[in-house]
Amino acid sequence: MKVILDIKDDKAAFVLEVLKNFSFVKAKPLTPYKAEVLEGLKEAVEEVNLVKAGKKKAQPLSEFLSEL
Repeated sequence: MKVILDIKDDKAAFVLEVLKNFSFVKAKPLTPYKAEVLEGLKEAVEEVNLVKAGKKKAQPLSEFLSEL
């Protein structure tokens, strides 16, 4: 299982050190870029789920493409 934790910068070193002491846990920090990409993907999936549930209206493809 993979888990993403959001830890304050001043506590991150401590938490990583604790996790490394467990032989069954592999811990490595994400780069700021990868963390940003994952957060963007998470938000996109949540938005798609809202559209599927009918709680949010989807944007027409033509409008989306014209924004690019």
